[in-house]
Amino acid sequence: MGTVGDAEKKPTVVFVLGGPGSGKGTQCANIVKHFGYTHLSAGDLLRAEMKSGSENGDGLYVLSCNVLFGHVVWCCVRFWNFYSVCPDLVREHLVILLLVVYRTMIQDMIKEGKIVPSEVTIKLLQKAMQDSGNDKFLIDGFPRNEENRAAFEAVTKIEPAFVLFFDCSEEEMEKRILSRNQGREDDNIETIRKRFKVFLESSLPVVKYYDSKGKVQKVDAAKSVDEVFEVVKVIFTPKDEKVAV
Repeated sequence: MGTVGDAEKKPTVVFVLGGPGSGKGTQCANIVKHFGYTHLSAGDLLRAEMKSGSENGDGLYVLSCNVLFGHVVWCCVRFWNFYSVCPDLVREHLVILLLVVYRTMIQDMIKEGKIVPSEVTIKLLQKAMQDSGNDKFLIDGFPRNEENRAAFEAVTKIEPAFVLFFDCSEEEMEKRILSRNQGREDDNIETIRKRFKVFLESSLPVVKYYDSKGKVQKVDAAKSVDEVFEVVKVIFTPKDEKVAV
């Protein structure tokens, strides 16, 4: 049986953020190899769960639909009240139409991995952390926005040790993605630029929030893989080892 101190010990979490093509995955693999962290990609966990066909995967899919659908229902109630001057039959048909349309849209978006409620992603991350047997984690590509960030801290009661931010120009990231031999299915110029836009609008505020708390380690990701990792190694090397060197 563990001591009280053991029970209260929390895992070390590092959020790894950067635009698409900034080299997060490559550097995470290096960190895992050299420093013993477990790499958890929120996107990979979600896609694997959805494709698994397991009861848990189906349950997460249903939960995602239901959480988002709950928001739609709330909007429909507001719609009903706002258009109270319309005949009830007209309002009923309009609300039913809205529910059908939005339910279909939500299902399609989740299948394509475009939108997932925070609690679903956090549940996946928590399970992966518990199953890993490790106490040091790189969480890659999450939080994607401020709502994700606040929810993660509220649910897990964990704040990241720091945020590893791979800073890279849009031009360089675009060049890297388009030059991949085996990229993602959505590695085309239009979707790439949409992903850049989402990152700038949603994820950068997360970086700024942690920067205001002195918790961001910014790395120039435009350099070569080896050059970037030399900088990363300095960040992850324990202070006592740095002094010894």
